[in-house]
Amino acid sequence: MSKYFLGIDTSCYTTSIAVVDEEGRLIVEKRKILEVKKGNRGLRQSEGVFQHMKNFPDLYEKVCNEIDHLRIAKVCCSSRPRNLEDSYMPVFLSGLSFGKVIASSLNVPFEKYSHQEGHIEAARWSAGASFKDPFIALHISGGTTELLKVERSKNRYECEIIGGTKDISAGQLIDRIGVMMGLRFPAGKELDQISTECEVTKIKLPVSTRGTYINFSGVETFTKRLLEEGDEAIPDIAKALFVCIYNSLSKVICESCSKYKINKILITGGVASNGFLRDNLYRELSTKGIDIYFGKAEFCTDNAVGTALLGRYK
Repeated sequence: MSKYFLGIDTSCYTTSIAVVDEEGRLIVEKRKILEVKKGNRGLRQSEGVFQHMKNFPDLYEKVCNEIDHLRIAKVCCSSRPRNLEDSYMPVFLSGLSFGKVIASSLNVPFEKYSHQEGHIEAARWSAGASFKDPFIALHISGGTTELLKVERSKNRYECEIIGGTKDISAGQLIDRIGVMMGLRFPAGKELDQISTECEVTKIKLPVSTRGTYINFSGVETFTKRLLEEGDEAIPDIAKALFVCIYNSLSKVICESCSKYKINKILITGGVASNGFLRDNLYRELSTKGIDIYFGKAEFCTDNAVGTALLGRYK
């Protein structure tokens, strides 16, 4: 019988559990998004930990109802945001605690990975990307917009930050504008839907890039002013925001590929599930000789699949 590998990820906004087998097939996956009160722009870490503690037992019970848990050969967990010594967030302690207990009760190995490594592996797996290292990865999520030069080291990913944002992330920009429009946090999915009501917008938001880095705070200020003045339609503003993000990302991706002489890029993170960004980045970068890979949309958002997959290599 094939062995199973259990992955756990307790990020800032999602409790996730996944099981894969030795061949890298996804056997079962369960997730629950943490609840954020309307009007709030996020959760305190303590509230995130509390919700993970409530969610996890129910999700794990559902997983065990669908598999023979005695076939679990290893438990793998996201323990911190990045694979760096000073990278830390309390929410990941929830998954660590449950993971250690499960591994101990089953008498199987327990391994820790970073949340970012899990994102990269899930995207690479779901995109069917088999390119050789090194490659460039763009991680765009609620709290992160980073360009990374990536190489695999055994069953880990060594990630060097080579670009990204100097201030707020693309996800923070989207969520802050969305909440100001009256949308629930996180606002990306709903704002994306609203933007489809406008095919072409005459609004031009400022693009601020320097080399491989972006500044989004000026865009936030400009967009908030438009909303306060009330002269422009909401769908037009939403479309203009995504056009601005697309143009900004396209510029720094091209710059990084040219600087590091790498023409393969993998894009992951919650913001990478946005249809407008995916379609336009693919079209633009492909014409410039850059091979672009997106993880499937459901595996760009926070999940434990990548963490489980990393565990089967060692």
